[in-house]
Amino acid sequence: MSTAVQSTGLNGVGGAERNRALGRLASSAAVAFGIFLSGFVINEPAPYDLFMAGLIVIWALFGLRFSRTGVVLLAILIVFNLGGWLSVAQMPDLKTAPMYMAVSLFLAFTSVFLAAIIESNHRLLPVIFNAYVAGAVVTALLGILGYFNAFPGAEVFTRYGRAMGAFKDPNVFGPFLVLPIAWLVHGILAGNLRALPVRLIPTLILTLGVFLSFSRAAWGMVVIVIAGLALALFIRSSSRIFRLRIILLSGLAVAVLLVAILIALQIPSVAELFTARAQLVQDYDDAQFGRFARHWYGLLMSIDHPLGIGPLEFGPIFGEDTHNIWLKAALDYGWIGFISYLTLTMLTLGLGLRILFRERPWQPFLLCAYLTYVAQVVIGNVIDTDHWRHFYILVGIIWGCAALEARHGLQPSFAINNTSTKPPIE
Repeated sequence: MSTAVQSTGLNGVGGAERNRALGRLASSAAVAFGIFLSGFVINEPAPYDLFMAGLIVIWALFGLRFSRTGVVLLAILIVFNLGGWLSVAQMPDLKTAPMYMAVSLFLAFTSVFLAAIIESNHRLLPVIFNAYVAGAVVTALLGILGYFNAFPGAEVFTRYGRAMGAFKDPNVFGPFLVLPIAWLVHGILAGNLRALPVRLIPTLILTLGVFLSFSRAAWGMVVIVIAGLALALFIRSSSRIFRLRIILLSGLAVAVLLVAILIALQIPSVAELFTARAQLVQDYDDAQFGRFARHWYGLLMSIDHPLGIGPLEFGPIFGEDTHNIWLKAALDYGWIGFISYLTLTMLTLGLGLRILFRERPWQPFLLCAYLTYVAQVVIGNVIDTDHWRHFYILVGIIWGCAALEARHGLQPSFAINNTSTKPPIE
């Protein structure tokens, strides 16, 4: 009798363990699929939006928890969107503003959701990064095939002769590819050299995708992120051998990149567009009503309209969008939105930097996300980023890592002697 009861109890415990394992597997797969979909944003709402909205609701029903860090992030983003809705109220004709603001609010929730699930289980970070790499490689291949018109109808993946993958703008497509490039380059610089070929192939695909997007912002982001990675890994290691490895691999990467660019420039259409896009200032930048002039006009307008002029109203007035995230925040979300966005940016930069060099299981992920976020902030001066799904993914990753640090109550550890900087996944 006692033996039968004991066996039943063990089976019950084993069944519960299996159920928990299946639950963790299902949740990881769902998160991975959602992040994968972030590489396919042709219209709004995108498949990513619909899937992640359902995932957030389901996760909330089964116990999504927010720490103090998550609540702070949520509060900042809600105030930011509140400013946007007040700006909508200033519009005599709402047009598509309600849908625009609904997407803005949803994207804010995705950041908070990612921060919360990362805090609850940092092992979701490799799931998120691997899914992001997979989605980026697929959309990059679509952009490359489209650029070379590899099959009938492939031109739908291009715009103005530039690769844009499964996005609606090459200037969004290019920056989207930067985080997976950062992660793969981190693995090349600090990971197992035996896995080098596995990482090199997707890195070349993504790099070619960025190049063929002819997005000056994306080109600059890649330079900032790769240089930052090499410098950070060099600084945080005291091993001379590892530092020599960083120098040699960085030099090799630069050489390969230059050779690849020279080969690509042998194609006349590529060379012509590259020459045109490589100029720092384009004609439409410094014209009478060019990008930089519009920044000044928009600044004056924001002073006269503290509650904003309404989402997407600047473009019809001046013929082009603001192409400046600070100005867009002030005009589309009012002064309330601008202050909120500034607060979010400063806190994200500060929280990430404070824990950037601490020896943690999540440090490689944080490093790549943080450097990519810094590059996003830089290019925000010449482009609008408020509806970029990957921007909110970056914010969620950084705040999730900050929440992990706060939850564990770990002490600062700045003296790091890490000669084995292999990423957690191989």
